[in-house]
Amino acid sequence: MNSQEQTQTQSNQAVLTIKDLCVRLKSPTGSGAQGKALVQGLNLHVNAGETLCIVGESGSGKSLTSLSIMGLLPAESLEVTSGSIELEGRNLLTLNKGQMRALRASQLAMVFQEPMTALNPVHKVGAQVEEVLKLHSTMSASQRRTRVLEMLEAVHLPDIQRIYDSYPHQLSGGQRQRIVIAMALILQPRLLIADEPTTALDVTTQKQILSLIRELQEKHGTAVIFITHDFGVVAEIADRILVMNKGQVVETGTRDQILANPVEAYTRMLVSSVPSLVPHSRELPQGATILEVKALEKTYPKAKKFLQKAELVHAASDVTLTLKRGEILGIVGESGSGKSTVARCIVRLIDPSGGEIRLKGDDITTLSRGALLPLRKRIQIVFQDPYRSLNPRRRIGDSVIEGLLNYGMPRDQAMTKALEAMDLVGLPRQSLDRFPHQFSGGQRQRICIARALVMEPDVLVCDEAVSALDVSVQAQVLELLEDVRQRVGVGVLFITHDLRVAAQICDSIMVMKNGRVVEAGPVQQVLGAPEQAYTRALIDAAPGRHWDFQNFRPVAETAAA
Repeated sequence: MNSQEQTQTQSNQAVLTIKDLCVRLKSPTGSGAQGKALVQGLNLHVNAGETLCIVGESGSGKSLTSLSIMGLLPAESLEVTSGSIELEGRNLLTLNKGQMRALRASQLAMVFQEPMTALNPVHKVGAQVEEVLKLHSTMSASQRRTRVLEMLEAVHLPDIQRIYDSYPHQLSGGQRQRIVIAMALILQPRLLIADEPTTALDVTTQKQILSLIRELQEKHGTAVIFITHDFGVVAEIADRILVMNKGQVVETGTRDQILANPVEAYTRMLVSSVPSLVPHSRELPQGATILEVKALEKTYPKAKKFLQKAELVHAASDVTLTLKRGEILGIVGESGSGKSTVARCIVRLIDPSGGEIRLKGDDITTLSRGALLPLRKRIQIVFQDPYRSLNPRRRIGDSVIEGLLNYGMPRDQAMTKALEAMDLVGLPRQSLDRFPHQFSGGQRQRICIARALVMEPDVLVCDEAVSALDVSVQAQVLELLEDVRQRVGVGVLFITHDLRVAAQICDSIMVMKNGRVVEAGPVQQVLGAPEQAYTRALIDAAPGRHWDFQNFRPVAETAAA
């Protein structure tokens, strides 16, 4: 057998095979009844060197499947009631805790969405990666350090000696995710499960992480299960796609089969919900200017050694923008470009170091907290994570009317406005009597938008407000923002790293890099015919840019048609 045939044979060998998997809620002790099935009749396989993407909306069972494979289901609430999970012929469901612990990292590993939850904040990252070798190898301390440094270099981290001795908070999001990937792959496991590892990353960092996983996969023949709601990522890396809905497999096939010829209506709905990178043709709103920012500056002192003069880091420098009534202005750029800093300065969650911020002519740049209070209701913000924005112990109604009560509105009148806000964001009025945990992620984001709109603001700031949502839910929230903009006339400052979203919802775009504005103008000009190399690089890095998802075909075919 020649080397090519041997490689082909290895690639056809199933590393993981799941048959008829069923995961249920645990029934109350002694009840005798079976709990609700959250994953039912699941069958899948993934071969050596292959990437299987699992897609579906929140609650479809994607992450439960991955936790079942890793043996990490919460024992007090969930259980596997039937089926088998075989890793190269070995049924993982028959292993005890000690045996599963020995397999993790050595044979199967997992990368989670948020690296800060996977890293210990009080230990240096080098020691955390080295701990995997301590537990699963007989290497000496010097050998372990050498191996860790080699792995840090393999995941393309800069200045690996400094990174080794850094704490998690001293690294960027992309660097932390690389550390977690290094930790997962250092023992060259047969199976890697990546659960939304690129969701919160900007397009250039995302591209680097995807290339890294593919590079390491090809080098070691690792089988990869990649869980995501981002079809751009799916188009870039998938060999095969498995679509899930309500705990069951809806459809499975090769990448081209699912993206170009989806059979099931649910799959077609998911794929067609992906926004296009081609900006809509739209006229710029001609309303009055409601927000004007001139030469905005924000600096922070850089950490210094004893007796050393402090240096200043420019998080935002000479940022100028105007926002008209009814306009959606997008601010895009990589992590650390200054997008969120500008947003927080404008809302005055942090104090700017210089420049002017005028809200309908009123300069709010240097106002004290007390003097700023009457103007705060005119500018509201919606954050990325709606669950952290809502008090889990308070009913939705109390959260929505909190701002109105703070400004002296009687409770009955405030509740009336809250009911109207529920209508505006498309939620039933009885939602006000429920708690945050009783809603989906998309519904919670609608509630946060309602809480902001009930104040009748002139400016609504959305800071990555849809980046963590499924494509179908994301489409609904974007449609809601467009509807609200037209009906209420609010000006929207839309911060995002997703160029697809920006192309579809924004009237104008401002591109930032290292705290400065690189390019700005109408969305058709900036994304359709960018002048700056940096803007072109951002567009080129956007995953799935060669696919026209809404028409189920590659962009080249669309252009030819």
